[in-house]
Amino acid sequence: MGLLAYGAIGDEHNKAVQSTSSMTLAAVCDPNPDRLAAALLLSPDARTFSDANEMLDSGEIDLVVVSTPPNSHYDWAKKALTRGLHVVLEKPMALTTDECDELMALAAASDLTLVVYQNRRYDQDFVTIKSLIDSGAIGEVFHYESFVGGYSKPCSFWHSDAAVSGGAIFDWGSHFIDQILAIVPAQVAHVSGLNQKRVWDHVTNADHAQVTITFKDASQASFTNSDLAAARKPKYFILGTQGAIVGNWDPAAGDSVADLPAIITVNRVDGSSEIIEPVQVAPFAFHQSLAQFLERGTEMSVVASQSRDVVAIMQAAEESALANGMPIVPELLRS
Repeated sequence: MGLLAYGAIGDEHNKAVQSTSSMTLAAVCDPNPDRLAAALLLSPDARTFSDANEMLDSGEIDLVVVSTPPNSHYDWAKKALTRGLHVVLEKPMALTTDECDELMALAAASDLTLVVYQNRRYDQDFVTIKSLIDSGAIGEVFHYESFVGGYSKPCSFWHSDAAVSGGAIFDWGSHFIDQILAIVPAQVAHVSGLNQKRVWDHVTNADHAQVTITFKDASQASFTNSDLAAARKPKYFILGTQGAIVGNWDPAAGDSVADLPAIITVNRVDGSSEIIEPVQVAPFAFHQSLAQFLERGTEMSVVASQSRDVVAIMQAAEESALANGMPIVPELLRS
């Protein structure tokens, strides 16, 4: 494996490789020598590069993890695939479905693996929620809300630059919309989106962004990413025909709530409620799954077409936002 860009998520991939017996971190590329030094603390035998093309051409790697900003995902993935390398992309897969489709076709034509690191699919709180829903604990889900944010000044890094990140919908939506599609099996009828710019003028991302997905069976799911929420909504609010699930932010977490598991409560139709013990998730499950797929062809739960459809929904939401929330029908691969 080679890592293209080494930040916090690169460090996560590095640790995952150390825990996956059939993987070796052979190369790391980053223009910052301090980041290369950090990578070598975990993988001292890795070869370091400051030029990405040089690493891709080095012959040192079979697979590359692309952790560059979103607006460069397509370019680097295409360069890697044309060199015969398997590719793991960070979220989002790309900024348009056309780019996603081209990458998927290129990978298929060369019999190469292309997959997106949908790490929030393995979050403990989400795995707990999915386990409850799959077991029938709340019946059939018909209303699903997810929320991330608070009231705070956004950072000035690329995450807050719409031209680089794709915008507020793409930034966190890559995680939360993927979770929605993993929960709700129905066909999508249409998508609407809203972007509001009201306070934070030093960045180009929306201050408050909202996506609503309406399904053909009349169930509905929404995702909100807000930097203007003086009162936080629950991370998850899910209604089923036989109960409800609420995922509340941990009050002990302060402002660092986004990366900590929510406290999951099941509310029953008789008025009772129960805080649910979190499901234990094996560390680095994605990388273990990837290794098993590459070695034995064992099917992965995360596949490129799913991540492509997440992009399609976010793209439709952005189009809708330009029309003040008018519904848009996205072009999806899932039936």
